Amino acid sequence: MTSRRPRLFFLTLALLLAAWPLAARAQSFVNFETGQVRPLALSPDGTRLFAINTPDNRLEIFDVNAGSPSHVASVEVGLDPIAVAARNDGEVWVVNHLSDTISIVDVDATPPHVIRTVTTCDEPRDIVFAGPGNGRAFVTTARRGQDCPVTSDLTTEGLGRALVQVWNAADVGATSGGTPIANVILFGDTPRALARSADGSTVYAAVFHSGNQTTSLGEFLVCDGGATAPPCNLSGAAVPGGLSAPNTNFEGKPGPEVGLIVKFNQATSKWEDELGRDWSSAVRFSLPDLDVFAIDAAAALPVETASFPHVGTILFNMVVNPVSGRVYVSNTDANNEVRFEGEGLAFGSTTVQGHLHEARISVIDGGVVSPRHLNKHIDYEVRPADPGVKEASLATPVEMAVTADGATLYVAAFGSSKIGKLSTADLESDSFVPDADDQIHVTGGGPTGIVLDEANDRMYAFTRFDNSISVIDLTTESEVAHLPVYDPEPADLSAGRRFLYDADFTSSNGEASCSSCHIFGDFDSLAWDLGNPDDVVLNNPLPFRITALGISKNFHPLKGPMTTQSLRGMANHGSMHWRGDRTGGNDPGGSSFDEDAAFKKFNPAFVGLVGREEEISAADMQAFTDFILSVTYPPNPIRKLDNTLTTQEQEGRDLYFGRITDVLFNCNG
Repeated sequence: MTSRRPRLFFLTLALLLAAWPLAARAQSFVNFETGQVRPLALSPDGTRLFAINTPDNRLEIFDVNAGSPSHVASVEVGLDPIAVAARNDGEVWVVNHLSDTISIVDVDATPPHVIRTVTTCDEPRDIVFAGPGNGRAFVTTARRGQDCPVTSDLTTEGLGRALVQVWNAADVGATSGGTPIANVILFGDTPRALARSADGSTVYAAVFHSGNQTTSLGEFLVCDGGATAPPCNLSGAAVPGGLSAPNTNFEGKPGPEVGLIVKFNQATSKWEDELGRDWSSAVRFSLPDLDVFAIDAAAALPVETASFPHVGTILFNMVVNPVSGRVYVSNTDANNEVRFEGEGLAFGSTTVQGHLHEARISVIDGGVVSPRHLNKHIDYEVRPADPGVKEASLATPVEMAVTADGATLYVAAFGSSKIGKLSTADLESDSFVPDADDQIHVTGGGPTGIVLDEANDRMYAFTRFDNSISVIDLTTESEVAHLPVYDPEPADLSAGRRFLYDADFTSSNGEASCSSCHIFGDFDSLAWDLGNPDDVVLNNPLPFRITALGISKNFHPLKGPMTTQSLRGMANHGSMHWRGDRTGGNDPGGSSFDEDAAFKKFNPAFVGLVGREEEISAADMQAFTDFILSVTYPPNPIRKLDNTLTTQEQEGRDLYFGRITDVLFNCNG
């Protein structure tokens, strides 16, 4: 990974790109596939709509008199803007995810332009105004980065890595990048969503990959010897009561030594496997499952006042009911403690086919967290799902909006190309019934954000698949216009995006997609055991393979717990998957170094894992391949701008490329 360059370089590059012809820009486009958080905002007086154009690094401004948007201006901001908020009718703040900045835009000027740039810690994601007179800007960031005033301390235990930075919006500070008045440290990892109470006195912040209290154990463990403890050597069938069956594939071929995923049981306070056995003695430390935090926004120095556990695994967005004050958190909850993909035929084994992450909205009422499954109509034992099931499903719930009377909640279902409508009373009581009649379809696909314009009976939705804005009539609950914004992405990139996210197309139940685990083309920070005992042993054609220690050189379909891999940065990397078992090397005349052929080997996962009735067509798989090989990692947020290494970083590099750290290889080997 290369380091971030000075921002003057980025500004110069952006200006040059703006002047290039379209063809040149398409060839140079870099796809970070950054997930939008708050792509739309309405001015307080309701006359203007502000939209984030993430791929073009711009703020788009629309007049919305009488609910009919008309584009009036574009303002160049930082790299990969993903959130916007209007401080007042004349000033808008834009969060730039890759530039680590906030662009403050004067939208009353002619032409509108950036009047100040505020620097943040790494990868800011969301913004709200709250506190006295709503005069403070709250922004979620990661505790790292070149401009972060809080040291990262990544190796110090007990320190939170989630950060909410706070600025006085009227006076961000005299330094060039501004100075926050507070840096609220929260005991979690990278945060994403923010929400504020109706009076602005409380701000809520949510950890993005908050986890679900699962962990994986290695194949060799040390027990405390207690009489009730399970066997601690998971090396194979020779240990009675070790890893539960199946330990072979359907052909009877023994699988390799693998580990085990266990989950913390709240009722018993024990780490248990799928058989309910207690493995607590093998889990050497535990972390609290704190997902959402409350911050006193009105205090002289904003400070955390409360935390809420067990909200979900991946937390996307939040909104507060303006009447009741209850907090709604859109999220998905992972099913990774269940082993195996495939049909689950052999030995009556389990499977996560079509049941990866459940789409939910969790309700926080005081200190009580109540998760609500949006797709409770799905019978996961019926695979493929019955006709009509997917029509009522909502996949990947992201931004939400609540009506002024607090009675109705709308949720953007990113993976369904729909806006779901729910009675807040029915949601809170869990009495709602999933129904296609309570959903609004949007053109383009992939709605990431919504904003209500109740004065004009309108709702606006940003659709990321085609980089457009849908105008929805709230009276008829139908789309009445669809307005594209300029999109610099190459056509093949835009065409292939839906195959990652579209659960309606890629699954039979309408909830599962590749993005269920590969969040915005990345990962979910979880371990999964996605072996398949119904599959065969696959020949390993790779030129690099371990043949010592009695380890088979071929790929057994049982593989044990492995953490979800990112789909970013796979171009020029040949064979894929944890072991390189997605490879073109077994094709006639094929090559183990052909990543195009390697990625196409994932097509069977649409059936065995996502739960589609059949694989997608060759043409669709090629479109998916072209898209996914364009996705790349963002720059390294920690490495110095001059590319030099600290003493500790140099020691790590020497270890990685230096001495043998395993039986046979160094880390690079």
